[in-house]
Amino acid sequence: MSFRTAVAGLTLALMLCACVSAPTSVDGTAATLQGDAAHPPQTQNWIRTELYFGIGLVDQPDKGISDAQWREFLDRELSSRFPDGLSVFDIYGQWRGKQQSKVERLHSKVIVLLHPDGPQQRADIEAIRAAWKRMTGDQSVLRVSQPADVSF
Repeated sequence: MSFRTAVAGLTLALMLCACVSAPTSVDGTAATLQGDAAHPPQTQNWIRTELYFGIGLVDQPDKGISDAQWREFLDRELSSRFPDGLSVFDIYGQWRGKQQSKVERLHSKVIVLLHPDGPQQRADIEAIRAAWKRMTGDQSVLRVSQPADVSF
């Protein structure tokens, strides 16, 4: 590719980027985050929280948390605290706990919660983490939280 061709391609890409505008609604006004009839119209100060739960060792499939135990925990601890919804993902993970020399390979679940950032929600999340550690004897439940722009 010649220098002239590369510069022409870059210039075209920059011109196309300049043409991008804010999304608009059907009536032509600028689109904004809006709620629906079942959810609040304000989506300020919302958080995306991910919780990582180790279900069992990959090389010991007959041990660990059963599907029935997981569903019971989900209903009792999560759905009761976040009844408006959540997402569950099955994942493979690795981790090395305190005082461990080897990495554990785990079947795991990730819960994704989108919620207002408030003291009650933070307390509920910590209660969920504590309940899992009590139930399983695990050292931790990884929590990742970040601001989220949410629109229903």
